[in-house]
Amino acid sequence: MNVFDTLNLPTSVQAQATKLLHAIQGARSLIDLQRAADRAEGFGLGIETLRALNPNSIEALYIAFEHAATARQMELEL
Repeated sequence: MNVFDTLNLPTSVQAQATKLLHAIQGARSLIDLQRAADRAEGFGLGIETLRALNPNSIEALYIAFEHAATARQMELEL
């Protein structure tokens, strides 16, 4: 199950969010992780600016990206 399935996102938004999440989870270094996290944050900002989703869904996107980045950072620092 995808973390975004419960958000009822438009297909195109969910596809891009999933790609960004996978980039975060698959980052091979802290620098790669920072780039992936920055891209995900920019995506969230774009969605927020366009008001393409309701505020709760936008917040859930940010939280999912942040949790994934924190988890990957912990893995990379081991």
